[in-house]
Amino acid sequence: MVSREHKRSAATLHEKLQLLRSITNSHALNKTSIIVDASKYIEDLKEKVQRLNQDMENNAQITSSSDHDDFNALPVQVSVKTLDKGFMINVLSEKSCPGLLVAVLEAFEDMGLNVLEARVSCADSFHLQAVGGENVEGESSMDAEAVKQAVMMSIKNWSETTEND
Repeated sequence: MVSREHKRSAATLHEKLQLLRSITNSHALNKTSIIVDASKYIEDLKEKVQRLNQDMENNAQITSSSDHDDFNALPVQVSVKTLDKGFMINVLSEKSCPGLLVAVLEAFEDMGLNVLEARVSCADSFHLQAVGGENVEGESSMDAEAVKQAVMMSIKNWSETTEND
């Protein structure tokens, strides 16, 4: 004979497992599989947090600390998304950045990306939105992270060059 307290704790455990199942989008039916799915979900979240922290560190490194008022503490944001055939690249700065467009386009050329479409604003701020496709037909040799790193490196080099002028 099962006590009421035991039934209540079993019902509570079942409710909590179902909640865990729904939060982690698990389709598992037994307890062990639900817990395994939850563990995988947590690991995926940890990886996402690590990638976001890396992106934030990389963006902080891009920030220029020049003595020139125009470039002092220049935060530049870079994002790259993978498209069916190429990448959507966004570069944004709150300040005008003379010469930055050329540096970014040179990075595209060095990577073998063709600019398929682009919108640029360089007046009071700098904003570039470009769609780039690889020159080589067939297999894709680049991923979004590689493109982002190359663009960020070109921005860093541009920033160092403008500091010395």
